[in-house]
Amino acid sequence: MNRTLFLLLLISSLLQSTIVFAQPTAVQISPVQTPPVQIALGDIGAIKSSLEDNSTTEASSKKWAQLSDDQRKVLTPLGKEWDTLRPWQREKMLDIAKDYPKMDASKQQRVQKRLASWSRMTPYERENARKRYQQFHALSDVKKDELRKKWAAHQKLPESEREKLRKDSPELEYSPDID
Repeated sequence: MNRTLFLLLLISSLLQSTIVFAQPTAVQISPVQTPPVQIALGDIGAIKSSLEDNSTTEASSKKWAQLSDDQRKVLTPLGKEWDTLRPWQREKMLDIAKDYPKMDASKQQRVQKRLASWSRMTPYERENARKRYQQFHALSDVKKDELRKKWAAHQKLPESEREKLRKDSPELEYSPDID
């Protein structure tokens, strides 16, 4: 009886996720609006992990103590939470660690700063950062350039003026660690 119920629930959720993925959507994204989000059942990271070869899965399932000294050195900001990260998150971080020695000093410094910032974020803040990243990359090149120019102009403002703008827009989340 329990097995039958489980199978019915599994089939139902698979059908629902298929319907969500099968529906074409056209989303207009503007810097002010948040696009509608459709949530498909299941963890994309788990799906991705199940489709990959065993060597990748083994690497992404390594505990912090099993990482090489070089990997731990690069990923130090994530050390405390490494063992709780999902396999797909670990895999992304291991890719960063692998490419790290090939980066120039300024890019390495940027990676370290962002890893430290990411490690201090709450899960909610991380999810919002992912959404903003996806929204930005869904924009046309013209819109991206426009936003970059606005951001550059904002960065040139005196700190007192930027603080005033932050207070005038409390609905916007701001993280001073992200450049």
